[in-house]
Amino acid sequence: MAKEKQEKDLEIVTKADASVDVAVEQKEKKMVSETPQILNASNLIKEFESEQLKKELPEVYVGDTVKVGVKITEGNKERVQPYEGVVIAKRHGGINQTITVRRIFQGIGVERVFMLHSPQVASLKVERRGKVRRAKLFYLRDRVGKATRVKQRFDR
Repeated sequence: MAKEKQEKDLEIVTKADASVDVAVEQKEKKMVSETPQILNASNLIKEFESEQLKKELPEVYVGDTVKVGVKITEGNKERVQPYEGVVIAKRHGGINQTITVRRIFQGIGVERVFMLHSPQVASLKVERRGKVRRAKLFYLRDRVGKATRVKQRFDR
């Protein structure tokens, strides 16, 4: 009898220990899941970049004629200077997104690369949509005069 009683007591104790272990494991899992995932370095970077993205940017495609307002600081004064030209290339994505804008100034082709989400870019306005069949329009560099024109697109 005493041996049977000891076995029953042992069973009860092991069952209680098992339930306590399960409860502790569940509590640990909860604590792990409650901790924010911000501790990861890549998550920190993604969160910071998403905060820096500009919300009010129009859809810009290669071939579009755009007017970019560029912030220029002269001494202690700051002004916005427009730069109008054709988008000949788009690169990257997210916060690193850039466009290359080409214009003719005093008979010379000038190209500038703008980071769209940079604080230096004050505004971006699409003046005209272009109808092109290429992702990069580097062939416009070799053309002069009216040959550099891009057909207008009306469906966007």
